Amino acid sequence: MSSPNAPVEERRLFGIGLVLCAYLLLSCLDGSAKWLGLVGLPALQIMFVRYLVHFALVTALWLPRERAALWRSGNVRLELLRAGALVGSTLCNFTAVRYLPLTVTGAIGFTAPMIICVLSVLLFREHVGWRRWTAIGVGFLGVLVIVRPGTETFHPATLLSLGGAVFFSVYSLCTRRLAGVDSAATQQFFAAAAATLVLLPFAFLTWKWPTAVTDWVVFLGIGVFGYLGHQFVTVAHRFAPASTLAPFAYVQIIFVALLSWQVFGQPPDAWFYLGAPIVILSGLYIWWRERIIGQRQAKAALALEKERANAV
Repeated sequence: MSSPNAPVEERRLFGIGLVLCAYLLLSCLDGSAKWLGLVGLPALQIMFVRYLVHFALVTALWLPRERAALWRSGNVRLELLRAGALVGSTLCNFTAVRYLPLTVTGAIGFTAPMIICVLSVLLFREHVGWRRWTAIGVGFLGVLVIVRPGTETFHPATLLSLGGAVFFSVYSLCTRRLAGVDSAATQQFFAAAAATLVLLPFAFLTWKWPTAVTDWVVFLGIGVFGYLGHQFVTVAHRFAPASTLAPFAYVQIIFVALLSWQVFGQPPDAWFYLGAPIVILSGLYIWWRERIIGQRQAKAALALEKERANAV
């Protein structure tokens, strides 16, 4: 893996390839959690193993190179908040996938851009115009189409999945705030170490070892999927800007649908085909509006700098 201080390069196709691999790995992470849950392993144990392997990989790969710099943070409180949000998201998601098809939890997960917009207003007083508010409303309408509350097909675990999306949105906001403050390696270290320590007292209360060979492979591989998935996303941003990579996150729904269908025998239903595109298009519209606004702000800042230079 590349150094956290490696220079930025203009290799967009390679960056896109990396991020697609990342979302395939993260889909396998969710699939592994569902597999282990279905064979009877407790959710807290699955989470503990996921972060223990992640922590071991981060330490083995980065500690010899970074030494004490690995855990030196410019904002420890924010790192711990980020780690706590990731644990909350994982707990909600790993529990929800036991009862819901991966297609449903995956589609609900794509509400994160909309939730981030809402939280940005509530927490940071950022301005969100009527266009994005409309997209947020339409996106949540798409979720309602998929989960159909009030019908026999609705499962209470849907609320857990939505809670996981809220936690993940907090995690994403913390990650944004830590950009330029801590390296990717430090962020990975804090997230994995904090989760491992928090889960350690609870993981062995109802411990159950896997029995089949396939279960063991998934049991040990879940942490590898998590580490590599997050690391590939980080490295991809070295080779392509976030504005280029962001839309490719929605390819994950294809990976999730294939896993759900081929591995667990749960093909997407007609409501998924109707609701998922609504959620995805709403998220893409929010991304597009934020990109346009960012470009306008950058132009305004550049014009202001030119005026000041001319005044001098």
